[in-house]
Amino acid sequence: MLCPTPLHGRSFVVGRTKNGRYIVSKGNGLYYTQHCFLHTGEFFDGTWGLLLRRDAERDFIMGQEIEALGIKTNHMEYVIEIENEIQLPNGHVVKPVLLQYDVECPYRICDAAFMSKEQIETEVIKWGKVNVKSFSKAHMIAANVLIKNLRILHDHQILHNAISEQNYTWALELVDFELACSPTHPYTSEDDMRHVKDLFPREIMQTYVIINYIAGVLGENIDYIEIDNLFTEYGFNLKQYVLL
Repeated sequence: MLCPTPLHGRSFVVGRTKNGRYIVSKGNGLYYTQHCFLHTGEFFDGTWGLLLRRDAERDFIMGQEIEALGIKTNHMEYVIEIENEIQLPNGHVVKPVLLQYDVECPYRICDAAFMSKEQIETEVIKWGKVNVKSFSKAHMIAANVLIKNLRILHDHQILHNAISEQNYTWALELVDFELACSPTHPYTSEDDMRHVKDLFPREIMQTYVIINYIAGVLGENIDYIEIDNLFTEYGFNLKQYVLL
């Protein structure tokens, strides 16, 4: 078992598939600190390092749904519940759960600070395979993939609800769907569903932030007119949100 960087928290690489993909197990306790699980109380039963069954099942099911749309993502393998019981400070008793999946790249975009320049370049050079618009800058290749992914998600009324540099790998795989919802798998709370429609626009800006981050890591100058135009091309016109 190994953890690519401390930013992965509770996820560890536990092996490789026959075709070389990395097998990841999620819910194994914290990689950092000397403590395995920490319950700070603000997330009800949610505990640092622990994966709850309902979250693992939503991650698995939504991951399969999104993969079926043609978006490059992790391939779900299984959810397994451990028989050991954990008593939480709020009195609830839960059983730890593991989610296993495989990915092309074990490093997230946010892991750049822990990666060597050579590791990053090894992943970025592969983006040439998806450079359908013949961009000269790597961050624009990534931008096209990320914005297209967002278009596909929103066209199918899927809210990822956690788009960030933490949830894209350097192979441009979209991961982590435990907060996602769709018409097929809505939130169980009526109150949560009431707010879903208001959360879609912010995913445009969250995607923009990742593009900025990638450009910064790669040391590339950003042409914001070019990026804005790319968003518009995919039906995300930022002008509709302009105040001044």
